[in-house]
Amino acid sequence: MSDQTSNGGFDTAPVRRTPRTEFYVYFAIIFVAAMPLALIAWAIAFLKNGTLANKGPVARAWSQARIITPMIFSA
Repeated sequence: MSDQTSNGGFDTAPVRRTPRTEFYVYFAIIFVAAMPLALIAWAIAFLKNGTLANKGPVARAWSQARIITPMIFSA
């Protein structure tokens, strides 16, 4: 019979978590960098269609930052 009293029978490998502060710093940098490009894309769409799009420039930059930032941390 095996001794399972040491370590309580649980896996003691540490859980790897992304530091929140570092994530938010990267998110902010990417958001600020995406803002001018989102503003240009929004303006071009406005001039082309003549109507305001559902997503404004802030929403576009926010969604880009939400997509790109986790890619950096998963690599």
